[in-house]
Amino acid sequence: MNSVIDITDLTVEQINSLIDTAEDIAANPEKYSSACKGKKLAAMFFEPSTRTRLSFEAAMMELGGNVLSVHSSATSSASKGESINDTAKVVSCYADIMAMRHPLEGAPAVAAVSASIPVINAGDGGHCHPTQTLTDLCTIRSEKGRLNGLTVGFCGDLKYGRTVHSLINALARYENIRVVLISPDELKIPDYVKEGPLAGMEYSETDDLVKALPHLDVLYMTRVQQERFADREQYERLKDVYILTPEKLNMAKSDTIVLHPLPRVNEISVGVDKDERACYFKQVKWGKYMRMALILHLLFGNHDGADILEGAVPVDGVCKNPRCITHTEQELPLYVKKGRCVWCDEEI
Repeated sequence: MNSVIDITDLTVEQINSLIDTAEDIAANPEKYSSACKGKKLAAMFFEPSTRTRLSFEAAMMELGGNVLSVHSSATSSASKGESINDTAKVVSCYADIMAMRHPLEGAPAVAAVSASIPVINAGDGGHCHPTQTLTDLCTIRSEKGRLNGLTVGFCGDLKYGRTVHSLINALARYENIRVVLISPDELKIPDYVKEGPLAGMEYSETDDLVKALPHLDVLYMTRVQQERFADREQYERLKDVYILTPEKLNMAKSDTIVLHPLPRVNEISVGVDKDERACYFKQVKWGKYMRMALILHLLFGNHDGADILEGAVPVDGVCKNPRCITHTEQELPLYVKKGRCVWCDEEI
């Protein structure tokens, strides 16, 4: 499978090589300005997006390629009931590579199984967001000079935060990483992350951001995502639970960096933007360079990712996760590997 659906589809060596390429692109953009001449990226975004969609489109254009875009499910045949399987096969006839964002967890994985071109997961529900993770890793290495020996705090929505889940998966493969999970009980990290990548890491949980701040090398803030809540009242109660202000940031070390996948609502005060430790807009630039590097890697490199269905067993029924693609995709079997749904990682 020449696709990237989860950050673990890439080895640590490949990730480090991608960061090296991104840094070279940033330093020598003209060197890459025609690298994808004659190639087309299909940006298939079935969920609202600004940064990720524009980042992919800018990345392909700056590589000299062209872009075909779907900006929402309402503007595609999905509104007519077309399956992800059929969409992937159709788009494979038009483009050389596809980036897909979808509100249902597992949709890009289904596309990767069906497509004859590389598929990049640009975010599937609250599940995974591997290109944001590559962006985060690149920003951390650029600012801290390393990806080993760090204490990283994740604050806010750790239950539905796909960026958090993906970054923890990546950091688990680096050395001497300590994780601090900062959230209210209602938004704690899912058990499958604790039982998976966190099981081999040193981590702690707290609901107190101020007490955690002095110990962190990296603070990863997240917004409480209204679109993931079925209960509006619960969202209203939790949406402002953490707000990083300049006064609170003064509790952190002088070289702590603050990251955020954006969009920001009000979990980081605008006053923090002036602090040199605020790196979330630098993340945006690195996101474009990392996606350029990944597109090159998948189109011209020697990437042979794992087969999603290898070792998986089909079982009757649908996944118990209501956000899983098995609930809507036509005749899609529920596959189980190591006791979990292969599409969304839900325990079966």
